[in-house]
Amino acid sequence: MDENLLNSDYEITVSIHKPIFHISAVAKMIGIHQQTLRSYEKQGVIRPARSDGNTRLYSVNEIERLRQMLTLVNDLGVNLVAAEIILRMREQITTLQNELDDAKEHINQILNEENN
Repeated sequence: MDENLLNSDYEITVSIHKPIFHISAVAKMIGIHQQTLRSYEKQGVIRPARSDGNTRLYSVNEIERLRQMLTLVNDLGVNLVAAEIILRMREQITTLQNELDDAKEHINQILNEENN
């Protein structure tokens, strides 16, 4: 095998929403046991996608959400259900903020059109 292929820098672009990571990789990335991830799934806290072979697959977004959840649980002493509620509320706030920003932009466009 050509050593240059192994030493070359490659840039791969993947959607943060696309589930591509297997449970073993995710467990290593975030430092918990695979069985903990299965338990979270059973409790409904996470919902990994499934491959055609029924393998659990996680996206970058899901991994980040897991990290945030573990921070709430481990560092702040929040229980798992409360952590899930907090994360859901954060997501709702972000969505509402984006909608508000869009509405402000639309209003400004209308005002600018009326002034011109």
